[in-house]
Amino acid sequence: MSSKEEVRAFVIEALVSLQYATPDVAGDTQLGPAGLDLESLSMAELTVQLEDRFGVKIDEDEIEQVSLMTIDEFVADVAGRLEPVAEGSVRE
Repeated sequence: MSSKEEVRAFVIEALVSLQYATPDVAGDTQLGPAGLDLESLSMAELTVQLEDRFGVKIDEDEIEQVSLMTIDEFVADVAGRLEPVAEGSVRE
């Protein structure tokens, strides 16, 4: 499984755990008000889960930008942050 596929699967799983309906979620679904309408607390929880799983840190000042991203853009951003991380330091 590629890093993008793994991140995408994890993001969808995390959204379900945060009680968001995901059956209609597509790559062009926006995370923020125009799409899933993730609340700031949910967005923060999603970023914490990503950090715990992949070691990817998304700063507080980036969260507003992230909320304007589509699922595909967010997955690409997270996967891009994984590329420089050494294989041994990715958390399972």
